[in-house]
Amino acid sequence: MMMFDFDEYKRLGEPAKQEKAENWQVAIGLQQVDGLKTSEYLIELAKKNIEGELSIDEVKESLRSYYEAKPEMKGGAERMNEADKVSAHIAELLSEKTFIFSPAEYIGIHKRLFEGVFDHAGMTRGYNITKNEWALGGGTVHYAGAAILANALDYDFDKEKKFSYMGLSKKQMVEHIAEFTAGIWQIHPFCEGNTRATAVFVIKYLRALGFQGVSNDPFAEHSWYFRNALVRAAATNVLEGVYPDRIHLDRFFGNLLLGEKNSLKNRDLHVHAGKNATIKV
Repeated sequence: MMMFDFDEYKRLGEPAKQEKAENWQVAIGLQQVDGLKTSEYLIELAKKNIEGELSIDEVKESLRSYYEAKPEMKGGAERMNEADKVSAHIAELLSEKTFIFSPAEYIGIHKRLFEGVFDHAGMTRGYNITKNEWALGGGTVHYAGAAILANALDYDFDKEKKFSYMGLSKKQMVEHIAEFTAGIWQIHPFCEGNTRATAVFVIKYLRALGFQGVSNDPFAEHSWYFRNALVRAAATNVLEGVYPDRIHLDRFFGNLLLGEKNSLKNRDLHVHAGKNATIKV
């Protein structure tokens, strides 16, 4: 993925530039969860936004014009269009100081991330889905059924809203946040873009909880690990000896929120579930 030195802005830049640089680094890094790459053009626009030469609205308009001028897009160009536009939307959302803890916010984030990219942006899926997962050796996670998506989201959000962090150690807080994140991701309410929407929602939720000033480098640099850790936290196949394992997600959030230095290697998350295995949640 084409990247310029965001870290240089974070080390030496003014606070406003540091914040923008981190938001762009996360936005671009999160495209890795779906194997997407941003264009050099997006990188240049991001740099101009950090420098104050372009507003985020001007970045989005430049991208719209840039891709409208292209002939019919297929394959790699279409995927780059998605990566560029969603990156700009993520950077915009992360720059905003607004948040309300609710399923509506979660769904609204998906709508804003993928507006102009997916026709179904902000819409929960109307059909059941399965996906073959690399982390499960080709096994399939079974997500929540389409008929119960609203109830499943309401249940998880209501449970979290009633949960008290009072008296918990920071480590216990982090473990609970990892558990909540795994739960809403496991529902998989959208046709596409679930991991990116979940990541943005969780970052904004953490800020609302008071986790200010933490580095989002793990999201920027290890987003595919984040997705695979979510898979491992949800997967069960007793015949194959696969059980929900949240330790990988705990390690990710430990790095994110506690400054731990856990090794985040994707090879550590892979299990050989068998080519035809079905991994159920």
